[in-house]
Order: sequence, then structure tokens, then C-alpha cells
Amino acid sequence: MELDYDDTLNSLEGWDIAIIVVVFVLVLVVGIWSAWVSNRGTTKGYFLAGRSMSWWLVGLSLYVSNIGSSSFIGLAGTASVSGYAVIAYEFHGLFCLILLGFVFMPVYISAGVFTMPEYLKKRFGGERLRILLSVTAVVLIILTNISSEMYAGTIIIQQALNWDLYLSVCLLLAMTAAYTVAGGLTAVIYTDALQSVIMIGGATVLSVIAFIEIGGLENLYLKFMTSIPTPTFLAGNTSCGIPTEESWHIFRDATTSDLPWPGVLFGIFLLSAWYFCTNQVLVQRSLSAKNVTHSKAGTLLAAVLKLLPMILMIYPGMISRALWPDYVACQDSDTCTKVCGNPNGCSDIAYIRLLLKLMPTGLKGLMMAAMLAALMSSLTSVFNSASSIITLDLWVKVRPLATETELVIVGRLCTLILAVLSILWLPLIQLFGSGQLFVYIQSISSYMSPPIFAVYTTGMFSERVTEQGAFWGLLLGEVIGCTWMVLDFVFIAPPCGGVDERPLALQKIHYLHFALMNYAATVLFIVVISLLTKRIPRDKLIRLTWWTRKSELPRKPISEKENEKNWERELKKREKSAAEHTDEPPSGLRRIWNFVCGIESSPSDEPTPDDKEAMEKRMTSLEEDPKWARVVNVVCLVVLFLGFLAFGLFA
Repeated sequence: MELDYDDTLNSLEGWDIAIIVVVFVLVLVVGIWSAWVSNRGTTKGYFLAGRSMSWWLVGLSLYVSNIGSSSFIGLAGTASVSGYAVIAYEFHGLFCLILLGFVFMPVYISAGVFTMPEYLKKRFGGERLRILLSVTAVVLIILTNISSEMYAGTIIIQQALNWDLYLSVCLLLAMTAAYTVAGGLTAVIYTDALQSVIMIGGATVLSVIAFIEIGGLENLYLKFMTSIPTPTFLAGNTSCGIPTEESWHIFRDATTSDLPWPGVLFGIFLLSAWYFCTNQVLVQRSLSAKNVTHSKAGTLLAAVLKLLPMILMIYPGMISRALWPDYVACQDSDTCTKVCGNPNGCSDIAYIRLLLKLMPTGLKGLMMAAMLAALMSSLTSVFNSASSIITLDLWVKVRPLATETELVIVGRLCTLILAVLSILWLPLIQLFGSGQLFVYIQSISSYMSPPIFAVYTTGMFSERVTEQGAFWGLLLGEVIGCTWMVLDFVFIAPPCGGVDERPLALQKIHYLHFALMNYAATVLFIVVISLLTKRIPRDKLIRLTWWTRKSELPRKPISEKENEKNWERELKKREKSAAEHTDEPPSGLRRIWNFVCGIESSPSDEPTPDDKEAMEKRMTSLEEDPKWARVVNVVCLVVLFLGFLAFGLFA
């Protein structure tokens, strides 16, 4: 059978294009409006939305920031290859979102931090740990978040329009930057709320149509189990490209499967806990909540929504493979190159192919808009969070007297630089391993994230951990992880049926098992080195650990010298900022520039020391209304029950 490799091209009609344009204009208007009304002239306003967001906005933003176009492409793609075990990432995410809201957020709020490296700076003192973590976090964001979202976006556009990869990326970045650069986190959160409605609604419609097309769940099982790609079948291959009964189980063989059960049970939980509880992209959403109760409620809303991907992404990916096995499940490199341009496999086109082939005119445009909106949402989140880290954790080391205006402008410029670096990394994603985007994302996370999570967990739950232990433990853990990552890129896994000539360790150790081993090794390094060094006095850890988060005692600075320097820096910054202002009104061009960069046109009144003390108290308060606290706790138990029930149904 001769395949029509361009059978999805030119499938968008006039109404589809019109709907896509309307949706993006609406998103842009919302972004610009929120930019206009938000307090963008300060770092707190730009990076944390003034900590004024309601729980439902926080929850929707958490969900959409996590479920971007890479999730549509990646989850559906992996499900099309090996079944629904990949849903374990989403179910673990439910539990880890609760962990974020009820365990980690109270400590972050009581510590009064903007960024995750800032928390470690307060917890351990010194500069080297904060700088090391900042650099590691930015590298992770570039290699996973930004690059994978861009790659997913190019698949969407290439499959629908056959555009050039870099032309597609430039168009997406131009639309995304329009309101991210202008509005800061407030614009990101408001547009997240709008895009979540579009994304969930469109995905639900496509899922219903797909199930109708396949004839229900029973027919899906029969057709999926017999969906063998023709070129593989004709070649007499008896294993590659043939579904197995494991496709319908979450827990699989511990040594031979693509997702071994120890890794699924413990490794995925570890990666999810790092991602939701210590990753700047997600934590920044919760830090923008009005108070700790709104933060908890927001994480619960996002946790409930983590049950949706099973219906919205996993089953549709399996349906796509059942309908078009020759395309989605191609095995030989020549066929895969013709189908999707990637010789390693075409599973990543599963969802977008389903969309383009089944959705009717109009709804097809709405769903395309939903996927591109999800892409933009994720990009805006990671751009804003990465620029927060670079600006507030790294730039101030270079320019200690930087004004608020300078910090906000630098944050915007960082967005552009990060985008360029991510574009340069795109070709390597195609060359990685199995050709599955989701496997790439989780592999990179497994190499670099466990040491980071080890530092946070030991520092937050053990007062005995010292700066020396945390720094050297993190450094050694990252050296191990990066070494393994380099080896994985040098010794690429062979295609199905090929001879595996990689070193034995790479063959036998699954990336989820490696994550567990690296985490354990890093914790061991941290504990041993900490026990060999002088402990930090307890009065310097007030409100910085889980055990001291509610303490009302004054906290002594981790270093008197550093505390004095911070006060001197703040005083000089104020003097420099005041000197920049003049009584002359700005020109027309200057007003436009000020709006784009979020700079106040006139100096605001300097708050009094009492005002600052009251603001600091409000921003770090863990007080909750007893009635709403009980409501949130009851809802938490219900959500936990739903999570265990979901695991039990599909395990």
C-alpha cells in the first residue's frame, strides 16, 4: 500500500483560519489589558502579580502551565506507542500538587521569597549555592520546558501547513512575546485562565469525536492490539511495532518494559515532586496567590484537573494509532522520514493527525487555536519564570545597585535570549532516542532534577544540613547527572530490532531508576558533608524550615556582614532611583517605551518603614480563616481519594 504522506496538508479551510485569528486576537487583547491594569513597574508586580491572584486563577494557571502543547503531543505520542502507562505522570502530579500547596508553599510564604534560589540563599547563606542552582535551573528550563514546547509547536504547524521549522518558531515567539514582555505574570495568569477554557473545551470535543469514530472503548482495545504498521508486517518483523497486553497496565515488568513498575511508582513521583514543588515555573504561580488558603485551593483545583489527560490525551493518542498505524507507528527510518521528517519515529504526530483528520471545519480551527494557545501559555510561563531567576538571582550579582527599572527591563531582554538558545537546541530533540518527545523531556529531567530536589528536601526538613553539604552535594549530583546525559546523547539507543552496542550500564539502567539512584547519592553526599561541618544556629533558621515555619520569633540574619551589605545596597538603589526621576513630563515616545517596559512615568511615593513592615507581614503571613481552612482540608481528602481511585482503576 502506497502511503499518501501529505494527506493532512491543506486541511484547514477559511473558517478554521478565521477562528484561529479571532482566538489569538482575543488572547492578545486580554494580555494587553492585564498589562495595562497590572503593577508592572516593580519586580513584585511583574514577577509575582503583586500576590493578589484568586484561587481559581492560580489553579487554572498551574494546570495550563503544566499541560501545554508538549503534553498534547508528548502524552498522546507515547500512549500511541506503548499504551496508557504514561498516565502515571499525571496521576502522580495530582499528589504532588497537594504536596506543593500543603507542605512546601507554607515554608516558601513564611520565608518571603520571590524565587526558589532565593529560598536557598536565605536557608543556607552565601552566594555560591544560589548561583549554582540558578544556572542549573535555567539550563533545565532551556533543555526541557522551552525547547520541548517549541518543538511541539513546530509539529503542529508543520503537519497542518507544511511550513519551515524555523519560520514556524519565529511566528509563535512573536505572538507569545507580544503580551509576555508587556504584561509580566499578571498577563500570563489572565491569559492562562482564558486559554484553559479554550483548550479543555476543544480537547473534550475531539475526544468525543474520536471515541465515536473508533466505536467505543471495547473497539479501541481490539483495533489497538491489531494496529501493526504494514511495512513492518510485510518485512516479517515479529516484535517491533506490535502492541502487547502491557499497553493496558500502568505497572509493568521491572526489568524489560519501557516503564518498569519501580520507576513508575517511585521515580515518577520523584520527578513530579521536583517539578511541582521546587520548579520556579509552577511555584511562581502559587506564590502569586492572595494568601496561603488561596494557594492551597489553587493547587487542589489543578490537582483535580490532572484526571482529565486520560480522556483528553491518552486515549486519543491510542485511537490515532489504531486508525492510522502505518503513519503513527511506522518502524523503518525511510517511511518515518517521509511521514514526519523524523527517522526515529512518528508517534508525536498522533494527536495532531487525529485533529486534522476527524475534526469538522470550524471546530478544527478552534482546536488548533487551543493547542497553539496551550503552547503560548506554557512558553509565557517558563519565559517569565526563567527571566525571574536570571534577573533576581544572577543579574543583581553583576549589578548590585540595579534599580527596579533596570531589573524589569533585563527580565524582558532575558526572554529574547532564552528563546534564541532554545531554537538552537531544537535539532537535537529529533535526534534523541526513540523519537518520542515525552521520553526526551522525562529523560533530561531524570538526569538533572534529582540533585535539586535533594537539596530542597534536606534543607527544608532537616535543620542539621549546612551550606557546605548542600553545595557540594548539589555539585556532585549534577556532575553525575550531566555525565550520564552526555553519554546518552553520545551512545544513542538503536531502533527497535537493532543491535544495542551501548555500554552495559546504559542498556540496563532505566532513566527513572537512574533518577532514584542519583537522588539517593545526592542525599548521602549532603548528609555526610553536613555532619562533618559546623551546624547553622537554630535562631537563623526561623520560618525557613517546616518545623519553624509558624515561629513568631525574630530571625537572625544568616550573616551579619551580608545583612549590612543588603541594607547598604537597598539605600544606594533608592538614591540612584530617585536621581533618575525629573519633574519634566515624558515625551510621547517616552510614554510608549515606558508602557512596553513597565516603567512608571512618575515616581511613586516612597513607603514609610511602617508601611513596609505591614506589607512584609502580610506577604509572609500563614494565618487562615478557620472556616475556609476546614473546607480546604476536606476538599484535600476528597481529591486524595480520587487520586488513589484513579491509580487503582488503571494499575
